[in-house]
Amino acid sequence: MATQATTQRSLSFLQIAITLQTLTIFLQAVSAGLLLTASYGETLHSVGARVMYGASMLYVLAAVLAWKPGGGSPRPIWYATGFLVLASVQVVLGIAHVPSVHLPLGVLMFGLSLLALARR
Repeated sequence: MATQATTQRSLSFLQIAITLQTLTIFLQAVSAGLLLTASYGETLHSVGARVMYGASMLYVLAAVLAWKPGGGSPRPIWYATGFLVLASVQVVLGIAHVPSVHLPLGVLMFGLSLLALARR
């Protein structure tokens, strides 16, 4: 009974982490638009990048915590780690000012994060 409650709580934390990640990626798209039109857009996009990266790390932590107590499939850990790798590439591309890859990768990340959210 306690294991089921722990697993349920871990799944809820995992759902929250995926939701947060998806939301932060979406807000990065909004701040990218502001980057082109407003003086504060660059600051907002820069801060948002850090928050999005933190959300990706939180997703990895939540996936590990959901897997460990219940002994379920480690597949969510691979998904979360993949997102963290994509987020790392995204940050490097953003710093290097490579919008031809940075923007499509952001769209891909949002789509994949939305898909992961829908699967939960």
